[in-house]
Amino acid sequence: MAQASLTPSPPIAPARGTPVLLALDLGTTTGWALRAADGLITSGTVSLRPSRYDGGGMRYVRFRGWLERLAADAGPIGAIHFEEVRRHVGTDAAHVFGGLLATLTAWAETTGVPYQGVPVGTIKRHATGKGNAPKAAMIAAARARGFDPADDNEADAIAILFWAIDTAGGVQ
Repeated sequence: MAQASLTPSPPIAPARGTPVLLALDLGTTTGWALRAADGLITSGTVSLRPSRYDGGGMRYVRFRGWLERLAADAGPIGAIHFEEVRRHVGTDAAHVFGGLLATLTAWAETTGVPYQGVPVGTIKRHATGKGNAPKAAMIAAARARGFDPADDNEADAIAILFWAIDTAGGVQ
């Protein structure tokens, strides 16, 4: 079963009727941030690490189930934004990212949810002013917005969500 942590948002004036936005930092520990229709922002991480008894595809089955539960709980998701990684340090990380991305995009296509990848440098520049900011700076940027991320994965998801909100998904 996937393990999750949850960080509630600091008090934010609700923006009634806004579309539900989901931001993801895909990986074995996936960071996520969600703005609900009432404006409440929640964030956390979900562990997709397989157990020793799992087959190779179980992490993707669990990820799809997690997406379905999240959509059922949050209401119809208006858009998904995710960190678009073009270069991985290791082969295993690249394979996991590719599998999670395929699962995410297939789920989004079948449910009619628009999705968009956001380059890493764009996210970091928006959050910190520096396109190659280290993990600690991303965590500090999330804390400056009133969040207490568990790790850099959650901090990245928060940054992606605020990029999507502040730029209307890259339009502004």
